This record gives sequence, structure tokens and C-alpha cells, in this order.
Amino acid sequence: MEEKKYKKYTVTAALPYANGPLHIGHIAGAYLPADIYVRFLRESGRDVAFICGSDEHGAAITIKAQKEGVTPKQVIDKFHKINKETFEEFGIDFSIYHRTSAPIHHETAQDFFKVLNEKKKFTIDESEQYYDQEANQFLADRYIVGECPKCGNESAYGDQCEKCGSSLVPTDLINPKSTITGSAPILKKTKHWYLPLNDHEEWVNDWITKGELDGKYHHNPKEWKKHVLGQCKSWIDGGLQPRPMTRDLEWGVKVPLEGADGKVLYVWLDAPIGYISATKEWAKEAGKNWEDYWKNEDTKLVHFIGKDNIVFHCIIFPIILKSYGDGFLLPNNIPANEFLNLEGNKLSTSRNWAVWVHEYLNDFPGKQDELRYVLNSNAPENKDSEFTWKDYQAKVNNELVAILGNFVNRAIVLTNKYFNGDVPVRGELAEYDKEIINKIAEVPEKVEKLIENYRFKEAQFEVMNLARIGNKYLADTEPWKLIKEDPEIVKTILNIALQLTANLGVLLTPFLPKTAKKIQYMVGLRNPKWNKAGRVDLLYPYDKLGIPELLFSKIEDSQIEYQIKKLEKAKVASNVPAEPVKEPTTFDDFTQMDIRVGTILHAEKVPKTKKLLKLQVDTGVDKRTIVSGIAEFFKPEEIIGLQVCVLANLEPRKIKGINSEGMILMAEDRDGSLSFIAPRKKVTNGGVVR
Repeated sequence: MEEKKYKKYTVTAALPYANGPLHIGHIAGAYLPADIYVRFLRESGRDVAFICGSDEHGAAITIKAQKEGVTPKQVIDKFHKINKETFEEFGIDFSIYHRTSAPIHHETAQDFFKVLNEKKKFTIDESEQYYDQEANQFLADRYIVGECPKCGNESAYGDQCEKCGSSLVPTDLINPKSTITGSAPILKKTKHWYLPLNDHEEWVNDWITKGELDGKYHHNPKEWKKHVLGQCKSWIDGGLQPRPMTRDLEWGVKVPLEGADGKVLYVWLDAPIGYISATKEWAKEAGKNWEDYWKNEDTKLVHFIGKDNIVFHCIIFPIILKSYGDGFLLPNNIPANEFLNLEGNKLSTSRNWAVWVHEYLNDFPGKQDELRYVLNSNAPENKDSEFTWKDYQAKVNNELVAILGNFVNRAIVLTNKYFNGDVPVRGELAEYDKEIINKIAEVPEKVEKLIENYRFKEAQFEVMNLARIGNKYLADTEPWKLIKEDPEIVKTILNIALQLTANLGVLLTPFLPKTAKKIQYMVGLRNPKWNKAGRVDLLYPYDKLGIPELLFSKIEDSQIEYQIKKLEKAKVASNVPAEPVKEPTTFDDFTQMDIRVGTILHAEKVPKTKKLLKLQVDTGVDKRTIVSGIAEFFKPEEIIGLQVCVLANLEPRKIKGINSEGMILMAEDRDGSLSFIAPRKKVTNGGVVR
């Protein structure tokens, strides 16, 4: 059945956890394909809401906070800002980049929970869940690691194995351990609200595999990627099971019911509702009705995610939406990408085996489009792919510089040289000219169909192929040789070359937006509308060209060598063994150390130093000054209010003229980074560490 024409589009990109920066795997997996799709829709005149934001709840946030000795709020504020700025600088053009910590999100998520509870969509069960006796708390899924029963990965989480992509429950793990204390947890009874996924198995199966919803055509399952359907079918064939929608945690959206103290919403109930709450906020600011983008049958809903999020977006979130009712749309497609690897190994944030996007933007200023091009060329659309720095260099130098940049530059420079920068009049056409014009006309439809079918890699190739055609056309016709004997033919050749260039300025917009704008300016394209692409009258005779500039510059060997060495350092750091244990000491010696819990009241940099911060710390017995060599890792404003452990009876000593009265205890990781040693829960200042 032919797909209906939609009036509006709601496009979401997976909400990244606000517990770390973005790497190229994130960009290639969800955000770049989503941005290409949305830019195309906008250029085509469609009404689009492009929704994303920080996922700021869940165990990953609290784990990060504990590791760094800061509060969860400090973690999310820091990384929301970093990631929002990274997306903006890289050119991912969201309608809104929201936050799940926003009040409107808490209200929306709690409303969903209350409605589902009132409709009796939950079951309430008391079950045994893992409990860390040393930490005195129940363990959320991400606080438990163990061996995956399906692939043997020894670092699988309690909800998912990131190696094989299998969805798990904590009791599936072999030899589970608490990530808080490293101890083996025990099973202890606790009460939770469960969503019985098994009650929805029949309609979910029909919706995913047949494209039918409530007996009506919804979508064409043949348009879904095979690995998406395969993962869903595997889950359904294995039998859907009830899944708890609450967790025993302090950080998150509070369960809005009496008797649910200490419980928050499960992150996979909370987070996807963030798409809806973000749309509400955007619509309010834009003067629109948010329901038009979530409850209108003329709206197309598409989720862009990585393959580790497939079952949550294809099964759990749709069940939540349908259970809520009130006309909420289910996604028309979920074009999840596979994983991007780096230099022969899986990307790993814990091992720092990654190309961090904010670092790339610093190392290669102004080269956003170069990375967009390479990542899309290698996109893991249907299977895992790989990024290497040598391939990055080759694609930039041999394709962007030598093909696209070279053609555009030659077309404009020759026109400036021979015709004073005026678009020449096209004269009588030779057969070769007609062939080129026909090829220009064919490209837009090809590109449109490929983009609409989420084949962005091929779509970009078709646009670049137009530049290849242009290069060959100039090389074959050699206008620089014809100019003296037949300038009229040269006018025709350069007119066609410039029309082809103008088409590139339009067709490159979804893929290389900065480059497209440069081309439009250089050829003086006044009306760069997508629906005019394919024509050879985008530029008029005697139109004045803009000032030419090189679109791209070569990537030098030294730049690539630097990036490879940076990765090698990360690999070495991740393999550095722990320092050996020092010589034995006596218990009496240990008891001589007076370690207290204190709160940092004030922090400032010590002038003319790179590493030192001057701290004022309330130790419970006094307020004292301590100089600490942590300035390379922490900003003064970020650590005020933190509780830390202080060696209080260390003999005072002068550091840079400041009398330092103690030492802040820190943990040094193998890569040299520092984290505060701090109590897990707030302790009265002066509390003794024993």
C-alpha cells in the first residue's frame, strides 16, 4: 500500500544521558541521520518538530555523581550544557533540546503513571530484588554487573548487555556484583508497580510484523530495517514478561502515589515521555498546539535511535502510549542504526576509546561538515561500521577537496577569469551538454526517495556523484583550451557547470549545511528551494557571482598522527595496572590519622598556578584553609557545597605563601584523573572516618 501524505512530522532523536560528553558513535547512531532527515523535510516545506533533550534520571547519573564526589544535579547541569553546545556547534538543528529534570516533564511523566494506574494497567507485586548490604540499598539495574547468559560478556548490566544487545533482568546475570561496593548482592523483598507486557503481546506482534493497528493499516513493515524487526521478533517470540515501572532510588521522577516513598519512575517509563514534555515546551514557545504533533493521524512519528534502544522504543514505549490512550500516535518507523567502531575496537567511554565531538571541534575548527560527510559515508545503517583517522583523511582530501571543492572552485574561477564573474548565456547545446542536463534533472528524485527510505549514505553518494559528473564534464570539454577559438561554447559549458554548482548548493543542504550555504553565496543563488533542484535555470544570465573561497582544505599527516597518538595514550592509560600495595603498617599508625567529613564553603584558584585551588572547609570543629592540587580537574564554582574527606591533623605547611591546614583525600584513576572521596549520603560536618 502506498504511504499516505503527512501534514506534520514529529521526529525524535534518542535522549542522551547527561552523564558524559558525546562521541562520534552517538552522532553516527542517531543524531546525524535524524538531522539529515529533518533538514530534508524542512527544505521540502514540511512542518516538522525535531525533538531531543537530556535524559537526566536513572542510575547512570547517580553512578557518575558518586564516582566524581558531586551531586546528581551538578552532573546533569554540567553535561546538559556541554552536550547542548556540542550539538549546536556541530550543526544538529533541533526544534528544542529539553531536559527531563524540567518541571513540565515531571508533571507529564507523573500524569502518565497516574492514568495508567487508574486504568489498572499496572500490577503491584512484591518481589525479590538485589540488595547491597554494605551500601544498605536496593540496586537499580545499572548498579548490577555480571556475566551475560547469552554471550558471556562479563560486564553486562542488569537491564542490558551492551555487547550483544540482549535485554536482561538483573536475575539473568551470572555472578552478579554491586557496582557500588563490588560485593555480591542478596535478594530482598520490595514492592513495585509492573507493566504486564505479556498482556499486549498479540497487538504488538501484529503492529510490528504486519503493520496493523486495531485492524487498520498503520505502516509497511517491509520499510523497517531487518535488524530492528529481528530484535523485536526475538523479544516477542521469547514471550514478553511484566516489567517493573518503578525503582528504589532517590534520584528521578517521584512515584505520585501514597505509600511509594523512596520510589521513582523507571527510566524507560520516564525518558521517552521526555519527547512529549519537550514537544509541549516547544509548542508553547512557538505558539503551536503540541497535540497536533502527537495525536493527529496526519502526523508521522519517527524515532531515531541506536540499536541498544530498539526494544524500548518498539515495544515498551508503544505499549505505554496505547495503554494511556487519548489518541497518542505510535511510531511509523524506528530506523535504528547499528554500532560504529573506532580503529578496530568498540567505542568505550569507560576506557576513553572514543573521538569526543567537543574535542574534535576544538582540534578541527570549522570542519563540522567534514566529519558529517565521513560519518554519513561510513554510517552503520544496516551493519556495524568503522571510523579510522586514515579513512577520515582520505575521504576529506580525495573526495571533499579533490572532487567537490575542486569542481566548484574551477567553475567559479573560470567564470571570473573569462566573463568577469557574470553568469554567461547558454547557447546551442551539444549532445554532451544535453546528457549533463539530463543527469542534473535525475538526481533530486533519487535523493528524495533514498532519504525518505532512511538510506542517507546512498543519498549523499548521489549528490557527490553530481560533483563527479561536473568534474568530468569540465575535464572532457576543457574550456580553458576552447576560450580563444570558440568563447561561445565556453559560455555554454560554464553556464551548465554553474547551474550544476547551484544544484549542489541546494542538494547538499541536508548533508553539509555549512558548505551548501557557502556554495549558494558564491554562485549568488537567490532562491535555494528544494523543489527547484534539478533545473538548469537556478541562475540567470548576467547574475553576478559572489566572492569565491575554498570550500575545504587538506587534512595534514601531522593532524592525523596527533589524533592516533591521543588514542594510543587512552589505550595505554586503560591498561595501566593498579599501583602495588605499599609496605604493611600497623593499626596504631592508622588510628593516628584524624580523617573528618567536611563541606567546601569557598573555592578559588591560587594566582599564577595551574594546579592549585584555595579552599575554605567547614570540618565541624573549625573552618580552615586547605590548598589542594585539583584545579586541572575541577572548577571552583562546581565544588562549593560538596562534602569531602579531610585529613584534619596533618601538620600545616606553607604552599605558595598560603598556610594549608590539612589535606583533601582524592582517588586517582589510572588515567591520572581525580575524584573526591566522599560519603554516599550527607553526614554532619566533623563526622569521623574510621
